[in-house]
Amino acid sequence: MNIPVISLVLLLVTCQACSQKKDISTETKQVTVGDGCEGCEAVFESPVPFESLSSTDTLPGFTLEEPKIEISGIVYKSDGSTPAPGVVIYLYHTDRNGYYSPSAEPKGLERRHGKNRGWLKTNDKGEYKFFTFRPAPYPNAEFPAHIHPTIKEPGKTEYWIDDYVFDDDKFVNEGYRNKAENRGGDGIVTLQKNDNGIYSAKRNIILGKNIPNYKD
Repeated sequence: MNIPVISLVLLLVTCQACSQKKDISTETKQVTVGDGCEGCEAVFESPVPFESLSSTDTLPGFTLEEPKIEISGIVYKSDGSTPAPGVVIYLYHTDRNGYYSPSAEPKGLERRHGKNRGWLKTNDKGEYKFFTFRPAPYPNAEFPAHIHPTIKEPGKTEYWIDDYVFDDDKFVNEGYRNKAENRGGDGIVTLQKNDNGIYSAKRNIILGKNIPNYKD
C-alpha cells in the first residue's frame, strides 16, 4: 500500500510529539510524596521536554504588563544546604484583574490556570529565576495576590509548596502569616525596585520541608 509523502510526514511529526510528551511525564520509579495535588499534573504540559528546560523563564505578559517582577533563588535538598539540580518548577498566576485568563485557544489545564504560566528547571547550582508581572488578588476576596508553584523532583511525584505572596500585600497580615504552612519554606517575598525598573525578590526553597509523606 502506498502512503502519500505528506501523510508520512504528518505521522512522523505526530509520533514524535507523542513520544516527547511521554518522555517528560514518565519515570521508571516514582516515590509518592505529599498529600494530594489537584491540578499539579499541569507540570507535564511543559512545551518542551524537561531535559530542555532552562533555569530561567519569562512568563507571558511580562513585556506588556506592569509592574514587572523578577524572582530568583536556590532550591536546596532536604538538608537545607545542598543545592538541588534538575528540579522542575511549574508556575501560574492571575492576570492584572485577578482572573486566570486563558489564551484564545487554551489547551489542557490552561483552561483553569490561565495563560500566565511557565516552566523552568534548576541548574547545577540549584538556581532558578523567572520574570513576570505582579498578579492581582481575586476580585471581592480577602486573599493576597499570589503565584502558585508546583515542584517536580526526579524520582518523586509532583507536589505543591506555599504560594509566592508579597510582603506589602494588605492581606498578608498576621492571620495569614500565622496560618502559613511554610511548605518548601517561607513563601512571603519582599520586592525591591532595581536599576532596570523591575521589582526583584529572592526565595530559596527547601525540598520536602513540611511536605507530608516526604522521603529522601
